[in-house]
Order: sequence, then structure tokens, then C-alpha cells
Amino acid sequence: MILETALRLFQERGYDKTTMRAIAKEAGVSVGNAYYYFASKEHLVQGFYDRIAAEHRAAVRPVLDAETDFEARLAGVLTAWLDIAAPYHEFAAQFFKNAADPESPLSPFSPESEHAREAAIDVHREVLAGSKAKVAEELRDILPELMWLSQMGLVLYWVFDRSEGSERSRRLAVRGARLTSRGVALARFRVLRPLVREVHELFTDFLPGMAQTVAARRTAGGGTGPAQA
Repeated sequence: MILETALRLFQERGYDKTTMRAIAKEAGVSVGNAYYYFASKEHLVQGFYDRIAAEHRAAVRPVLDAETDFEARLAGVLTAWLDIAAPYHEFAAQFFKNAADPESPLSPFSPESEHAREAAIDVHREVLAGSKAKVAEELRDILPELMWLSQMGLVLYWVFDRSEGSERSRRLAVRGARLTSRGVALARFRVLRPLVREVHELFTDFLPGMAQTVAARRTAGGGTGPAQA
């Protein structure tokens, strides 16, 4: 109830102008009770991220259970995300300026967003693992992260997409899946593998939160090589 109320007020009043006190009042709970469940507005947004991730994982099951073609699996995952996120389109535009700040805990690349980020990357791991695509073992750990980064590009486009039913975003998802599929196919060639690794290293070196996530996964896996799935 508190999260639903917060999302509605964020959309109606804007993220910056919505206070925890206003959220508590609208939700019919005390301010102390609201803070008990969510320590701040940022924690409410993280709750939103987690909800989207859980709903998305459930929504992609039909395509991942039935399809083995990599392009079809990825297109299904991307369009399923657009379906899940559609009710929150205006809200996304409201708080984007906060999420776009690399120092903000609302950034999808922030340490605070690690749980939702890892859940999303896990979906892409499953897209790859359950497909017929032939992928070199040395790239199996980094390709899902690059696929998630391409999804973040789609999300950014969707935030500002004003086409009817986000139709342009949906076309971008399908065409992006086709392009990614071709890239994965080309990555089978040994000569191109260093380029894929270099692109991955570029993102992990320069995107806040990504380097810490990769380092933590390597530590958990007990190795110093590529991150373990």
C-alpha cells in the first residue's frame, strides 16, 4: 500500500515535491510506520525496481520456456519489459533526472541498485544459456552484462518515447535483438573475442557501480578470472 501510494504521488506531484510525510498521509499510516518499511524515498524507488524485476522475471517465462532461438528469446524479454513498465511511463519521466545522476542511489548503475541490476542480468544469462547460440566459454560471463547494458539503452529511449503505445520503443527492441543476435554470432570467431572483452572492460571501468558488482561476483566465485555466472 505504501509503495503504490508513493508511485502515484511521484507521478502526480513529481519525485522531488513528494515527501515521506505526504506518502504516509495518503497511505493512511503514521510517518513512523512509513519509515519502518522504507527508510527514505530512495528506498521506495529501490522497492519499485525490485517489483519491476520480479514482475519481469515472471512475464518472460512463457518465451524462455518455449523458445530456443536467441533472437526470439531476447526480443521476447525486451518487449515483456516494455509491457511491465508501461503503467509507469509518466512516473519514469518524472524521476529520470534523479536516476540519471551517476552519484544518485536511484541510478541503475549505483551500488544501491545492485540487487535489481543483478536480477535483470540473471534474466539475460538465462536468455543466453537456454538458446541454441554457440558462445565461447570465455564470453559466457560477460555477454549477459553487455545485453543488460543494451537494455538500459532501450529503457532510456523508452523514457522519452511519446509514440502511441511506445510503438517506436517496441520496434527498437525487436531490431536491437536482431542486431545483438548477429553480434553474438560473430563473437564465435576468435579474432573478435578480444574486442568483446574490451567493450565489457570499458563499461565496468567507467560506469559507477559496475566495477564493484563485477569484483564482488569474482570474490564470491573464488577466482580472479571472468565473473562467474
